[in-house]
Amino acid sequence: MTFRALLVGAGGMGRAWGRNLVNNSDVSLAGWVDIRKEAAASAVEQLGVSDIHVDDDFARAISVVRPDFVVDVTIPESHHDVTLAALEAGIPVIGEKPMAHSMEAARAMVAASEKAGKLYMVSQSRRYDSRITAYRKLVQDVAGTPEILNSDFYIGAHFGGFRDEMAHVLLLDMAIHTFDAARLISGQDPVSVYCEEFNPSWSWYKGASSAIAMFEMTQRVRYTYRGSWSAEGANTSWEAEWRATGPHGTAMWNGNDEVWADKIVETGGFHSKTERIDAAIEPEAGGIEGSLRDFINALTTGKLPMGECHDNIKSLAMVFAAIESAETGQRVKVAV
Repeated sequence: MTFRALLVGAGGMGRAWGRNLVNNSDVSLAGWVDIRKEAAASAVEQLGVSDIHVDDDFARAISVVRPDFVVDVTIPESHHDVTLAALEAGIPVIGEKPMAHSMEAARAMVAASEKAGKLYMVSQSRRYDSRITAYRKLVQDVAGTPEILNSDFYIGAHFGGFRDEMAHVLLLDMAIHTFDAARLISGQDPVSVYCEEFNPSWSWYKGASSAIAMFEMTQRVRYTYRGSWSAEGANTSWEAEWRATGPHGTAMWNGNDEVWADKIVETGGFHSKTERIDAAIEPEAGGIEGSLRDFINALTTGKLPMGECHDNIKSLAMVFAAIESAETGQRVKVAV
């Protein structure tokens, strides 16, 4: 079966999704919508494809295209309206992160998925990475369930544009990737958080570009996040640098291709004796290609994909709880 897709959004990420859909043999890109119709038309022409319905009216496009699923690559403030309209029409949705601009909107989207009985998945594309897959396996198989999990994210990012003016720029625009990775790596869910935001004196951002957060997770896990978008020099990977310590040792990932663990092989003495184990990294479809494959597999088999809305809302809740903690100076429960 070939699934007919209706793509909403023709910005830079929308065009990336256009290529992704065209390159998937199980998908036919049947329609493209943008509030600027000329932008969608230009994107279609740039792809070099034909027989694609172009529109600036989402409801009309649904009735004309009759898609098997919708891809939402609009701005976060529009995710709620696009997703609800698609689900109410009985159409599954895969959308870009973050799920929504508020927890209230996100909860309404999850409820709409339940009411329609249709899949809504958020493309948390950094989960589809052979290195994090290898690291997660190493943590669980070698270190054991980690009760200590740390990540460091330091990149001097000179974006220019809207991010320079955003409040909570690091937490709101980037940290969800790392928070979601912490859930994936640990296999645990958030309970509470204490977070402080700050802006170094040299920062070029108007909002807080740096943050430190400590999350209590289920199964006794403590996850600490340290990050900055205004830290110049010695940049980490975009995937952050990780340390996970469990009952049987410690697993490390530098965010690139160095994934290894120190496994306890003998106790006694001041230090336990350990053995280094390097992870085997197996190739896999990454990024939004991996997201789309997971989504299509879910439509075909009924197996829940990573990023299914009931799960992904927990990562979004970590972001908004961290922001609330930073604003109030209090430890905050992570309320899904």
